Amino acid sequence: MFKSNVGGLDRGGRIVVGLVLVGLTLAGTIGPWGWIGLVPLATGALGSCPLYSVFGMSTCPMKR
Repeated sequence: MFKSNVGGLDRGGRIVVGLVLVGLTLAGTIGPWGWIGLVPLATGALGSCPLYSVFGMSTCPMKR
């Protein structure tokens, strides 16, 4: 469905940042803007970033 353009380290970082932001929002530590954490969480989980596609970027290792 989506072309994979998010590599392993990038993907893991996105998931961690997303979970932290959503967790802090649920805990009431930060305001509702923390729901923006759903964006990196989703792109990390799917392995595809729309902005990377627009700019022709990829952090996936090159296939041989």
